Amino acid sequence: MKKRIITIGEVLMRLVASGHDRFSQATDYKIHFGGAEANVAISLAYFGQEAFHITAFPNHDIGQAALNYLREHGVNTSCVKIMNKGRMGLYFHEHGAMQRSSKIIYDRFDSSFSLAEPTNFDWDKIFENADWLHWTGITPAISLSAAKLCKIAIKKAKKYGLTVSGDINYRRNLWKYGKEPLDVMPELISNTDLIVAGKTDLQNCLNIEKNTFEEACSEACKQFKNIQRIATTKRMSFSASTNTLSAVMYEKGNMYFSKEYKMSQIVDRIGGGDAFMAGLIYGLLYKDNQEALDFAVAASVLKHSIKGDANLATVQEVELLIQGENIGRLLR
Repeated sequence: MKKRIITIGEVLMRLVASGHDRFSQATDYKIHFGGAEANVAISLAYFGQEAFHITAFPNHDIGQAALNYLREHGVNTSCVKIMNKGRMGLYFHEHGAMQRSSKIIYDRFDSSFSLAEPTNFDWDKIFENADWLHWTGITPAISLSAAKLCKIAIKKAKKYGLTVSGDINYRRNLWKYGKEPLDVMPELISNTDLIVAGKTDLQNCLNIEKNTFEEACSEACKQFKNIQRIATTKRMSFSASTNTLSAVMYEKGNMYFSKEYKMSQIVDRIGGGDAFMAGLIYGLLYKDNQEALDFAVAASVLKHSIKGDANLATVQEVELLIQGENIGRLLR
């Protein structure tokens, strides 16, 4: 049976310098749309779930194009607000190559989503009959209004008995409106059941500093009783196009470890963490802890072969990768 999953967050227009051009030499850009939470929603739609995304777009043709993008990939847009203020947030991407890293420049100030108010949304209608809410640490970092949206969404989700997940996604450069992560994040995390966070995220957002990931997770679960699981990915970068990826998850003193994948000739690594998050949500809805973690990592690996922000892989494709079947074959 399908589950109804709600995500909340900003959608940006992504402008990618052609080929491996640097920003300083690029003369044309490819356009995509994306955003951490919307990426999760799209991936879950491809996994056969009912995915709804809460966001806001400006009332013009580009806003309509972003709305169409969500619809084309199976996301229900009944929770999207079209606004007569604000703009479309942007980010620019320069593909890395060999030992040169990729680069991103954000331009999202005064976006429609950052200016949206809680009264713009019918929260009770949104969460009625829903099963899961997902948020990220990007949303409360954007603006005071966005932080309020995130807080209300989490509280409403708990009122309606939803499972809540949060990818902490600490971004130092986003917190520009007078609040620090420690002013905002602990309250949001205290009502979240599953978080994706590394040691650095736990330190910056919860002021928890321990020697190991397991110790940090144990302390987080002691301080925040609602947290049931904490997961994180482990990446080793040999070059812009060759990485390894694995993951670990903590639950009530138990540690789960995935296999490690070597990814060569990466097509697009943006959205890899969101693909992992979507895979973990799907996995925990239908599988046990170990199977869920394995599914999440395999989903993320497949995303690295797909252009754009979102993972357009199916459940069958992920499961075949886990089984080691059809890898790199020509399927007819």
